[in-house]
Amino acid sequence: MNILITGGTGFIGSALCSRLLESQHHLVVLSRHPEKIKSPVQGIGSLGQLTDDIVFDAVINLAGEPIVNKRWSHRQKQRILSSRLDTTKALIAYFARIDRKPDVFISGSAIGYYGIGKTNEPIDETGSGDDSFSSQICREWEAIALGAEHLGIRTCLLRTGIVLGKGGALGKMLGPFKLGGGGKLGQGTQWMSWIHINDLIGIILHCLEQGEVQGPVNGTAPNPVTNQQFTKALGTVLNRPTFFSVPAVAIKLAMGQMGEELLLTGKRILPRKIQDAGYTFLYENLEEALADVI
Repeated sequence: MNILITGGTGFIGSALCSRLLESQHHLVVLSRHPEKIKSPVQGIGSLGQLTDDIVFDAVINLAGEPIVNKRWSHRQKQRILSSRLDTTKALIAYFARIDRKPDVFISGSAIGYYGIGKTNEPIDETGSGDDSFSSQICREWEAIALGAEHLGIRTCLLRTGIVLGKGGALGKMLGPFKLGGGGKLGQGTQWMSWIHINDLIGIILHCLEQGEVQGPVNGTAPNPVTNQQFTKALGTVLNRPTFFSVPAVAIKLAMGQMGEELLLTGKRILPRKIQDAGYTFLYENLEEALADVI
């Protein structure tokens, strides 16, 4: 397949490109630094560099400013939003311009779509959002992406959970845990809907290949855990104690709204649609997933 990817140099994008190259697909990556992209992947700096006669079978949109790297000031919120919305708008405009449109558009989103309200009930792709910033990001992002559907392109909205791989969220956790200073966050009762990086890539490939998959797709493993359970599992894999805990008030003081929404809340998200479409997970158990990555 001929595939256009945005965000192809990030944590998830890099892993995806490697997997796609193994299957002999031809990749074009849209990047702010196309000169850093190495052959056989072709790098471009803007969609304007693409002539109308280039035909893509699929487009995968993973671009976006990292959401957890900085405290959410007003300026940072705008950067987070615009980095997602502007790229997606540009892609929809590109689709509208070309005659031969891609067969499938896979656009990134996140389980933040479902908001921050506390509940222990399992939630699938039919769940709704709320007024939190994390939900707002995803709802606006998805609304723009669905413009591809109106152009006759099969569209999948990939609502990604906490991705476990070499880097990403787990990379930030490992330092304190390896030193024996790991522990739960707040009460530890908030849900953590996780997924192994290989399963997330597998879900993306399943969306590419299975023509009946469309709309929201939860990129999470079938067995979400609470923060306390995650803490215990990570300590077990590392063979380190997890006696410490970080008070909720300290997280709120240090990280503000970002810490409150992303670290102290979470929902029990299930990947019902992709399982119904026949995807079989490589890692359903958290300890096995952590052991493989670490």
